[in-house]
Amino acid sequence: MTTPFDEEKRKASFLGRLRSSFLTGIVVILPIALTIWLLWTLVGWVDSFVLPLIPDTIQPEKYIGINLRGVGLIIFLIFTVVVGWIAKGLLGRSLIHWGEGLVSRMPVVRSIYSGVKQIAETIFAQTERSFEKACLIEYPRRGIWAIGFISTTAKGEVADTAATTGDLMSVFVPTTPNPTSGFLLFFPKDDIVELEMSVEDAAKLVISAGLVYPNAKDPTQPPEA
Repeated sequence: MTTPFDEEKRKASFLGRLRSSFLTGIVVILPIALTIWLLWTLVGWVDSFVLPLIPDTIQPEKYIGINLRGVGLIIFLIFTVVVGWIAKGLLGRSLIHWGEGLVSRMPVVRSIYSGVKQIAETIFAQTERSFEKACLIEYPRRGIWAIGFISTTAKGEVADTAATTGDLMSVFVPTTPNPTSGFLLFFPKDDIVELEMSVEDAAKLVISAGLVYPNAKDPTQPPEA
């Protein structure tokens, strides 16, 4: 025999499961929907910027028959690759040198150009470089160890001014769980403990807050010489 109280509990339980399923669905759908929306918006923004620069006589829409989203992005990518290919040649470098010399004589334009160029080189040009090794350093004090990435040997005024007898190394210490932010520190080479794990494995360790460790070496393989 069921009572009104049991019926209310059954309804509450059903509504609870319904609410839990709804929230789970939101968690699954929201990242996918936002990603698609952002990509769709970005492609549309590039199209709206690139397509008006193309003469009406050669507009892709006249040959395709419809305003297909993404055509402007494809044109932009092809144009960028061609410009980069030309810039790597002797003629391209000469033109860039001449243009930068012209810009350097314009007070306001010079400041804007140099700032934008520095940002672009920091974001894009640095992707061709990589950290040399993962390492352990005692930071922020003795007895506490942190993972760092060795970038280069310090040079110039930094190396000359630091009171150290050996080489001074540039070490990037990332934060958790976002390894793209962190601190640039300079350590004497003798204070750095290099790790055998790869930079990628060390980055996974940082991102996971110590939950994901690199796989141990296969014991069936002979030791490295």
